[in-house]
Amino acid sequence: QVHLVESGGGSVQAGGSLRLSCVASGYTFCMGWFRHAPGKEREGHAATYIGTGSAYSASSAKGRFTISQDNAKNTVYLEMNSLKPEDTAMYYCAAAREDCGLLVSNFAHWGQGTQVTVSS
Repeated sequence: QVHLVESGGGSVQAGGSLRLSCVASGYTFCMGWFRHAPGKEREGHAATYIGTGSAYSASSAKGRFTISQDNAKNTVYLEMNSLKPEDTAMYYCAAAREDCGLLVSNFAHWGQGTQVTVSS
């Protein structure tokens, strides 16, 4: 069983930055960050193969959001810069044991989420 714990969410003004962290226990092949805004479907933003560092990024995340990992700490990060009000959402960390990418269906394990609120 994989257990994930996110942290780092909060409230910032537009243009600000946040770094989300996700600590994993148990084997993971791929970890990703997803967000779920009110009235919208959960969508993948970034994912990375554990160990190799190869990553996927959604077009809306490229240039602003960066996923990284610290294998010694079993932690994956999402560095978010130039935040916009439309980035306001609950952000979830997820883990997969076989597949990777940005599809929700590829990920079987989910954290509890951390709220990000961006004000204009």
